[in-house]
Amino acid sequence: MPTPAFLDKLNATASPNARLRWVCDHPFGRDRVARYELGNGLTVLLLVDRSAPVVSYATWYRVGSRHEKPGKTGLAHFFEHLMFNETEHLAAGEFDRKLEESGAESNAATWLDWTYYYEALPSERVGLAIQIEADRMAHLVLRQPQIDSEREVVSNERRMRVDDDPDGTANEMLYKLAYTTHSYHWPTIGWMEDIAAYPPADCEAFYRAYYAPNNATVVIVGDIKPQSVLAKLQLAYGEIPPSVVPAEDIVPEPPQLEPRTLTVLKPTTNEKIFVGYMGPSLGDHDHTPLNVLAEVMSGGRASRLYTTLVTEREVASEPRCWAATFRDPGIFEITATAREGHTAREIEQLIVSEIDKLSSELISEEELERAKARLELNQVQSLETANGKAEQIGFYETVLGDPSAAFARLDATRKVKREDIRRVARRYLVERARNTVYLLPEVTHA
Repeated sequence: MPTPAFLDKLNATASPNARLRWVCDHPFGRDRVARYELGNGLTVLLLVDRSAPVVSYATWYRVGSRHEKPGKTGLAHFFEHLMFNETEHLAAGEFDRKLEESGAESNAATWLDWTYYYEALPSERVGLAIQIEADRMAHLVLRQPQIDSEREVVSNERRMRVDDDPDGTANEMLYKLAYTTHSYHWPTIGWMEDIAAYPPADCEAFYRAYYAPNNATVVIVGDIKPQSVLAKLQLAYGEIPPSVVPAEDIVPEPPQLEPRTLTVLKPTTNEKIFVGYMGPSLGDHDHTPLNVLAEVMSGGRASRLYTTLVTEREVASEPRCWAATFRDPGIFEITATAREGHTAREIEQLIVSEIDKLSSELISEEELERAKARLELNQVQSLETANGKAEQIGFYETVLGDPSAAFARLDATRKVKREDIRRVARRYLVERARNTVYLLPEVTHA
């Protein structure tokens, strides 16, 4: 990694905003992630991986739908689309064309707590990623034609994924039901009436507030030369000014004191059930055992829900559990689809029965070890590529402030005991904290 003498030379003629400093190294398995910071607040995380001549370049912004306000929902996701459009230096379509000509692929994602953009490209072309990402961080064009064009794209996406998709509608309603005050209440894609009304001034204000170096982390993993990369980063990002990031004003979700239910009628052939128990945040000590519990419930054909609902009773298909990986308290989701002749209520009774067993009895050591082994395998597989490593580093840095948290989670998973599974079942999977959406076939009349 670069020496202090190299950094001194790099900073000799740099402005205060562009001065680069080494902060620390983070252990990352057998490797180390080097943390640097520019004077304007940009965080840079570097991991050298010479297993292949490729680089994964990811930019994580600490902005998601949680940072929006009622009446302005969906702006974070809207910007995921706008950022692939025109800049002051790149005409519309040039961003993708330059990457494709370099043999690169790119994509982006937005969710409740974050937005990120990534490029996977040959290592000798990392300078291109640095150049174009810095350009769109500071020089995005946000005039009415660009906004109206993407507005139509996003509106159609919402119609396809939510309004015309029974599962999408039910999932959206589950979060609306579970969260009454917290900003997780609204969907990341936004409400349609808000999408239809964004003026350029709102987009400009959002961009200037959140798309700034002091609200971003650049993660670079792959076959890189750190000194060369740092010099390019300083040149590209150093003169971008920091923003005044708005202070978060999140209203905590109050304790849920009674179960809530909602019935959604849609043109679907089978009844479905969507359950959400109010659970812990990703950083909570209880999240890891609850994650193992989710694997016990629905991880593979030997899991409890698959055995009960699919193999033995033959009443349902596709049972799935998930402990939400959110910065603030999330929900523990359980979903399943009823087979023909069976109902969502029937499935619900069997799910509750399995939860009651987890709350009253210790699971077997065999179940526990199988669940932990599956989770460990999934974690290890996610770290096999440069893209996988970059995504894990960026996600945990953005949500938990620790780029190496994937390994801490792995260690914590290995230490989970049977008693921990029973304890979190008793604490979180309780009736008063349950939110249930029944998705039923809409009856049509000729």
